[in-house]
Amino acid sequence: MNQATLLLIPFATPFIAAIAASFLPTKARNAAASLSSLTALIGVFSLLWLYPTVASGEVVRFAAEWLPSLDVAFRLRLDGFAWLFALIVQAIGLLVVIYARYYMSPEDPVPRFFSFLMAFMGAMTGVVLAGDMIQLVLFWELTSFFSFLLIGYWNHSEAAQNGAKMALTVTALGGLSLLAGVVVLGRIVGSFDMDIVLASGQIIKDSPLYLPAMVLMMLGALTKSAQFPFHFWLPRAMAAPTPVSAYLHSATMVKAGVFLMVRFWPVLAGTPEWGYLIGGAGMITLLFGAWAAVFQNDLKGLLAYSTISHLGLITLLLGMGTPLAAVAAIFHIVNHATFKASLFMAAGVIDHESGTRDLRRLSGLRKLMPITATLAIVAAGAMAGVPLLNGFLSKEMFLTEALEATEGRDLSLLVPVLATIASALSVLYSVRFIHQAFFGPAPTDLPKTPHEPPRWMRFPIELLVLTCVLVGVIPALTIAPLLKLAVLSVLGPETPYYSVSIWHGFNLPLLMSAIALVGGTLAYVLLGKHINRAERAWIIGRFSGKRAFDRSMRFLTMTAEWTVRQLGSRKQQSRIRTLVLFAILAATVAAGATGLGFAEAGIKIQRPGIGFTILWVIASGCAIAAAWQAKYHRLAAVSLMAGCGLVSAITFVWFSAPDLAVTQMLVEIVTGVLLLLGLRWLPKRSVEMAPSKTDFRSRRRRAADFAIAILAGTGMAVMAFAVMTRPGESHLANFFLEESYPRGGGRNVVNVLLVDFRAFDTMGEITVLGIVGLTIWALLRRFRPAEESRGITEQRRVQDRHDQRHEQRKSGDTLKETMLIPAVVMKWTFPFIILLALHLFLRGHDLPGGGFAAGVAMSVAFILQYMAEGARWVEDRLRIRPLYWIGGGLLISALTGVASWLFNYPFLTTYFQYGSLPWVEKVPMATAVLFDLGVALLVVGATVLMLTAIAHQSLRKARDVEPVQSAEEGL
Repeated sequence: MNQATLLLIPFATPFIAAIAASFLPTKARNAAASLSSLTALIGVFSLLWLYPTVASGEVVRFAAEWLPSLDVAFRLRLDGFAWLFALIVQAIGLLVVIYARYYMSPEDPVPRFFSFLMAFMGAMTGVVLAGDMIQLVLFWELTSFFSFLLIGYWNHSEAAQNGAKMALTVTALGGLSLLAGVVVLGRIVGSFDMDIVLASGQIIKDSPLYLPAMVLMMLGALTKSAQFPFHFWLPRAMAAPTPVSAYLHSATMVKAGVFLMVRFWPVLAGTPEWGYLIGGAGMITLLFGAWAAVFQNDLKGLLAYSTISHLGLITLLLGMGTPLAAVAAIFHIVNHATFKASLFMAAGVIDHESGTRDLRRLSGLRKLMPITATLAIVAAGAMAGVPLLNGFLSKEMFLTEALEATEGRDLSLLVPVLATIASALSVLYSVRFIHQAFFGPAPTDLPKTPHEPPRWMRFPIELLVLTCVLVGVIPALTIAPLLKLAVLSVLGPETPYYSVSIWHGFNLPLLMSAIALVGGTLAYVLLGKHINRAERAWIIGRFSGKRAFDRSMRFLTMTAEWTVRQLGSRKQQSRIRTLVLFAILAATVAAGATGLGFAEAGIKIQRPGIGFTILWVIASGCAIAAAWQAKYHRLAAVSLMAGCGLVSAITFVWFSAPDLAVTQMLVEIVTGVLLLLGLRWLPKRSVEMAPSKTDFRSRRRRAADFAIAILAGTGMAVMAFAVMTRPGESHLANFFLEESYPRGGGRNVVNVLLVDFRAFDTMGEITVLGIVGLTIWALLRRFRPAEESRGITEQRRVQDRHDQRHEQRKSGDTLKETMLIPAVVMKWTFPFIILLALHLFLRGHDLPGGGFAAGVAMSVAFILQYMAEGARWVEDRLRIRPLYWIGGGLLISALTGVASWLFNYPFLTTYFQYGSLPWVEKVPMATAVLFDLGVALLVVGATVLMLTAIAHQSLRKARDVEPVQSAEEGL
């Protein structure tokens, strides 16, 4: 297996595992955990396999062309920084999965949890490995979506629901800002390829679009990493299960923001604007988060605000704009991942085994949970920056850069002083965490008696804490090679000399660390009791980001409601009238500005034949009559509309378009039947309900609607005439006529166009068709027909009265006799229509037909069976399962496109070749036929699903109601 293909493993396997886990039984906790563990383990080993290549300085790339002419491709890119970050995502993901196996209750739908978790891992890996900026935004938004599912996993909890919605709203809006910034950056560079963008730093900084691009992209990063003023969503996300919190804070989601800053640091950093935006946000967040963490009484709340503070530290380092500060930021990203994951897991163990996370109720757990207490104390020491632990090393580098990066600048002492204060605050909340939870008297009145967790539940914490110690004691043997790998890939030739050794001598940064350690500890000794009694943070407690968010959302909701009240209408007719008028106005303005080209066309109007004229006179009459009858005589209106459709089909034949004629006829049949079935359940209307002739307001409205309709129809006719009389030959049409067979392997240009040249459009269209079918099915599941439509129809009532007047007959006999011959004929036609559908499908690549026509034809076969014997009879004999047809059709179409990637061709590239079959000899074979098969299956599934949803209304218990119209009026 080559290196590029190996790169697909850590990216693709989490998504495959997510799909597989979703099909597991609800109680299959062990199976789901084993599948997820194996997936993460495979990802870790595949990344380790790629280490020698990345360590040599090579960038591993994978590219699958999509639209080569537009430089659109699916690209993966693995350099040193991406390798280290992806390893963190996969390795900590593995530990979280092991931990979650014991944390999650067997009563929960655990396979669903692991399905979401694996998808979350895959999305984050996609962000890290993205080789295209648009692709990065796609996976960026997927992380927001899957985090929403994970945060709201316990959907019975209102806090979980609110936290999930808040997280999705803030981070998704940030994602839109990122998308806008990426588009601007792509405009500057001329490409979205990450390699080209990262090599265009000077071009980007010299561009007048640099500032909007940088601001928009960094707004996306700041919202994702919960930087001030977008910090408020992260503490509310603590309603998620603790394994989610551990993963979200240490390796995913919030780390995506700082990853983005580091990734684009070479091309965006180093300007005053960058320093003010990123450095300023980082400094405020560092101090704000640390101060708020001091006063939190919830273990997870304290850790959440500490995450905000540490992410602020990383952001501040990146905002300084110096290479050494970037080194320190990358180093702290790694260190924070290890100690924060272990701390969240320890907090989860305390909650799991004692039943509470409230620091005011916890005390003396050191005696009841000695191993867990030791692990948590060491991890908290790393968070506080205690010597011989990994957090100390990166915090030393931070303090060094706080001194050197601001030297010679205005207020040069301010940054080091604030950095020292922030470090002291981190010591303060770390000491409070340790003292309140593990020291003091034994706890009383807890929901559970605290005890050590299961051995394997504690194993991930032990491994992470061991990593904190090893990195802190022997950094040169543990983290130095990996850090060098990441730093070189980001800074390149600008990489300065740096050292991660434990001892740098007695210097000012060491003194600042000592002041922070002593000052933070002393502050807790002096103020600890007051802090423990505080209900909210001093000074800043009165300011609530959540309250501001809620007010903003309420304002937007009220504004939207006011807009709807002022400009909207509860009646669909008024809305359609407004839309049509705006469309007419827009078309008039456009035509007035540019003209319709009649003068240049040199039009010579040919007199149509008498037959064609008569044909369209009939169609016009049908259209006018259908509009006239639509309100009170729906059956007549649908029948007249079918006459218009028939004339359209004949017109297609007239103009030598048999493919369109076949499709038009088949669609006309299906839509006609579905419309009649649907209209059966609408409220009935009678002429008596019409407004009186003296109601001038109603007559004026109808006259206005008539005028609008005439105007819109005339405008469409003029526009169509202008398009069809354009001068000159169509080079595009000639291209398709000439290249249909050489490139697509088919002589039916229309079908080759649909399944080859524009297959991606077709795939989007069938996806929409499937969604429409599912939507109709979902809506009609809860649909209740109008009261007057539920009873037996007047026609059926007359038939039953006739049966009841004769003793030898029973109700329903007349109906059966009336439908006897048609029912027999419709049942007999079933196999023949299926053969017709197969015939249309097989000939579609060279002759009129194709997958869509075949799918509609097969749908007609099922419709006839429903009409002949009813829903129960058909479904007792045929297991149609339209949902499977929709899913299978879409999957086959998608896999046909994906298969072309395996042969290094763009998505949905087709291949054709002649093959030999016994007794048939040479047979043309094209992969587009498989795509066409998916189209046919989905069309059948969507149509039958809609038919089933409508037909099942008849299975509801019918009730006799008084008729509101005569039998002659029908539908």
